[in-house]
Amino acid sequence: MQISYWCILIAGLLPVFTVAIAKYGKRDFDNHEPRAWMDRQTGLRRRADYAHRNHFEAFPFFAAAVLVAQQAGVLQGVIDTLALVFIAARLAYTVLYLRDLANLRSLSWIVGYACVLGLFVATALHS
Repeated sequence: MQISYWCILIAGLLPVFTVAIAKYGKRDFDNHEPRAWMDRQTGLRRRADYAHRNHFEAFPFFAAAVLVAQQAGVLQGVIDTLALVFIAARLAYTVLYLRDLANLRSLSWIVGYACVLGLFVATALHS
């Protein structure tokens, strides 16, 4: 399996990882209304939930970019590099979000987004 496909899998698992952080150790978690319960959280749990939501938002665009680049026949090394940098940026984004470092978090978000755009640009240039 291509490295970029593993990156899609990792990107798909990031929301699960961050929501686990948000829920971990809280005995009052309400599985009947989990979103309402999450909305009442503060601090680290709240930031973990926000990171969780953002990972879901970033995933479709990233996965589509990888698959489009693959379909178009972009050099695998280019796809894999951009996919790996995207994952590194998203991991940094998560850590920075959890640590409440907003400006650096935004920078890591931009890097990840640029990777996705780079995949589409590489596809356009290859076609």
